[in-house]
Amino acid sequence: MPNIKSAVKRVRKTEEVEHRNISQKNAMRTAVKRAKTAIETNASEKDELVSFALKKVDKAAQRNLIHSNKADRIKSKLMSASK
Repeated sequence: MPNIKSAVKRVRKTEEVEHRNISQKNAMRTAVKRAKTAIETNASEKDELVSFALKKVDKAAQRNLIHSNKADRIKSKLMSASK
């Protein structure tokens, strides 16, 4: 544990940001998974779930939680599977 006041604050802020990033990444993964299952089962709300998942993937890439190329791959797989 750091002794300097600014270092203590930096540790605290880093933990907060890590928790926020992890929760946003988990929300993205959950949205993608729900969209994939909706596509497989041909659910009625398939289009809404796919668009929500695309939105989450775009936001994750924008916040550098995932690489932009990975976001493009996920989006491409979702779009080609939903057709």
